[in-house]
Amino acid sequence: MTHRTLLKHALILGAALTVLAACGTENKDRPAEASPTKAAVPVPAKKRTVLGLPGMPPVLDPEDVYAADRPNRLSPVVRDFPSRVYVPNTESDTVSVIDPTTYEVVETIRVGRQPQHVVPSWDLKTLWVNNNRGHTLTPIDPKTGKAGKEVEVHDPYNLYFTPNGRYAVVMASLDRELVFRDPHTMKRIKTVPVSCYGVNHADFSLDGRYFIVSCEFSGELLKVDTERMKVVGKLKLPFEGAMPQDVKISPDGKRFYVADMMADGMWVLDGDTFTQPALLPTGKGTHGLYVSRDSREMYVSNRGEGTVSVFDFTQNKLTRKWRLPDGGSPDMGGVSADGKVLWLSGRYNSEVYAIDTRTGIQLARIKVGNGPHGLAVYPQPGRYSLGHTGIFR
Repeated sequence: MTHRTLLKHALILGAALTVLAACGTENKDRPAEASPTKAAVPVPAKKRTVLGLPGMPPVLDPEDVYAADRPNRLSPVVRDFPSRVYVPNTESDTVSVIDPTTYEVVETIRVGRQPQHVVPSWDLKTLWVNNNRGHTLTPIDPKTGKAGKEVEVHDPYNLYFTPNGRYAVVMASLDRELVFRDPHTMKRIKTVPVSCYGVNHADFSLDGRYFIVSCEFSGELLKVDTERMKVVGKLKLPFEGAMPQDVKISPDGKRFYVADMMADGMWVLDGDTFTQPALLPTGKGTHGLYVSRDSREMYVSNRGEGTVSVFDFTQNKLTRKWRLPDGGSPDMGGVSADGKVLWLSGRYNSEVYAIDTRTGIQLARIKVGNGPHGLAVYPQPGRYSLGHTGIFR
């Protein structure tokens, strides 16, 4: 073989080796294609952790305050209690007890003067009737339906419980006080004077570390540190003659909604920053706020026009309005354990309304005593009660 031929073969071999090396480098550097049988596994989204109030049961779902309130998810504590609707009649000094399956009043319980709300205790074992002008609380055993001995408590317009179950909080409206008491004996532990008029309704933050209170007669809101039992903020609503009523937190815990019966709508505000809220008109005499069992909607009672507005949390807007046939004055109430019926008192009509939550159709209109107010549907799903007519977590 000649020198020229050897050189030619060497050049060809070198070129081949260069190509092979290039191919090897290309395959090494190129990202491997996904195997048709091995799909990439997405990294699960990390849920935010909630550092709750000391002693408070763990938050079930940081994205849904009402995760424990799903249809018929009853605590073992209340599972054997008969389903009833307890209606305090402020002008009759009685509680009407309704069987929700027959829509009939099955019992009338005599209580103290001017009962305002029927409130489930934190441990779910007792219903407390707030006898505002009688300055007493009447305990009712929801298992037997029997009333017990009245407990002396001054000016109990409304009643709440801290999320850890450590204290009851009495909304002493005319006394202008928030009174922290033992949740069982109701012994006074700490009195917090307030500068606003008419402390009324409240709801707690997702972590339970603060709660927001409405002051209906001075058009103000208070922010209260739960653990320190101290008012840490005060906000004047930007509406002349504002009269805030019920308070509810959004499922994601980021907003509070406050019904206002004079502004004819509900205020929407950030509870953490506690800055000026925006008003969302809903109807005349906006009063009560009740969240659906799937946490998607909130039912808003408009007492001054006999309607219920439906607010969709996911769409952040009002989607429907239900009008009661023959009018009425829908006030306070609650949702049935299965989520299918909204129960509301007719404050000025001595009646109670049962409304289908899917269609808005009135299922029943039941005569009760005079001045029906904060009725409680019981039992309801949830691990513990924060008070009022049933705020459950």
